[in-house]
Amino acid sequence: MDDGILDEAYRRLHRTGPEFEGWLSNHGPMAVEALVQHGHDAEVHRWLDDYLRRLDELPRGLRPIDDWRAALGDPKRAGDWLAHFDRELRERPWRDILGTWWPRLLPGIAAGATHGVIRVGHAVRALRADETSPDRRTELGQALAYWAARWQPVPGAPLLPPAPPAEEGGLTGEGGETGVAAALAGLPRIADRTGGIRERLGRLPDVPEWGSSLAALRPARTPAEAERGLAELVHRASLDYLRYGHAEPVMLVHAVTAPTAVLRTLPELDPGLWAPSLAAAWSATAAVTAVYASPGGVAPPAVAPGTPAEVFARAARHGDEHVVKLADAVLDAHAATGDEQVLAAAGYAAQLI
Repeated sequence: MDDGILDEAYRRLHRTGPEFEGWLSNHGPMAVEALVQHGHDAEVHRWLDDYLRRLDELPRGLRPIDDWRAALGDPKRAGDWLAHFDRELRERPWRDILGTWWPRLLPGIAAGATHGVIRVGHAVRALRADETSPDRRTELGQALAYWAARWQPVPGAPLLPPAPPAEEGGLTGEGGETGVAAALAGLPRIADRTGGIRERLGRLPDVPEWGSSLAALRPARTPAEAERGLAELVHRASLDYLRYGHAEPVMLVHAVTAPTAVLRTLPELDPGLWAPSLAAAWSATAAVTAVYASPGGVAPPAVAPGTPAEVFARAARHGDEHVVKLADAVLDAHAATGDEQVLAAAGYAAQLI
């Protein structure tokens, strides 16, 4: 892994905006970080040469961020947020900035179709590998700025973390199993499956079962339970992609990559933030599933996964940013669980996208 390649790629990308062609997310920083992470450094600049042609320039600021609460979720302030975090990360350690802003941004986890938190997760992993890199600090700032500018709550999700259950067991139900699988299986679907994610999320409050389904995952009582719950959420969402991915191959990738980003960030956060991080990640995966997955699943396809290295190499050759990022996420799920079936999700995405 050549860390210098990643820094070079970041410098090229940091002249571009977080979105292009209206509301499409700039996946470049996330994809190149995944490519470098898995040893595909030689392919980064060639991939970027093509991708950069699609991107817009970095937006200019209007005025300083004085009242951050009022500026949350205002895409017109994207340039202001970029300047704000660039300044903060020059003045304070990156973990301090992350610790301050994570609980502020977490309730708006749906930002940019969850790309705000996903980009932050990739940036944190990059910084963990090299904390001295100014390009990686810049990337964290641009990721946080994008999340802030597009801040958007999941309808029905609490803006404050839920209180832990009074009874013993936390996430654990009968037989010692977590509640993730049952909660995912019980999610409803919106009837009108037209439009983009903003329109679809707006229909969730009209689904009678939505509120109870969102509350089906019991809150974690401890940081360790929160970490286990997140790992299980990534695992089960990866398996669900094999059943439902055909319905919306691109958008359902985010049901996996959003909780993966949260799980990757946990070690850099105060443990008191782990339980609300699980709650927010669950709300994101639940919402993406409810608005994009088909009412009925299909039998998982027969996809020979191969080794983790082979799975990622095939994704890199495919080249689509969503395929690359899903492969990156399911490799994490495989490393955590040993379940080879999750690796097939990356190959399935490559067939569909």
